[in-house]
Amino acid sequence: MRVIVLIKATAESEAGIMPSTELIEAMGNYNMELFNAGIMKGGEGIKPSSEGKRVAFDGKDRTVIDGPFPAVSELVSGFWLWEVRDMDEAVEWVKRCPNPMPGPSEIEIRPLFEAPDFGEAMTPEQVEQEERMREELEGR
Repeated sequence: MRVIVLIKATAESEAGIMPSTELIEAMGNYNMELFNAGIMKGGEGIKPSSEGKRVAFDGKDRTVIDGPFPAVSELVSGFWLWEVRDMDEAVEWVKRCPNPMPGPSEIEIRPLFEAPDFGEAMTPEQVEQEERMREELEGR
């Protein structure tokens, strides 16, 4: 099962306050545990929304919205991509994570869609294309 693990933003992360040396070391050690266990497939920290943009879609119209974005609690400051047996294993790994923020914080775990989730809406050719692309990405 593939999951995306989302580190939720806080007022501090949105202000661009960088983590301490101790937290960087703790997170580095945690990432090595994930990597050595074959769980971590990718992950990065994300800069504050003040450095980002959104593109709003309405039919054929596109509107670019400059950050910062409101509702800090709905923003993300980092992510991992994991391969786990099930959601319980993902939860156990998250519970082992150092607190990613200097104060209270949250980490959200969401399963990724897999080709079979789309049922008959995805043709065999589309499934094959998706598999080829994923294999090529993993080989890079």
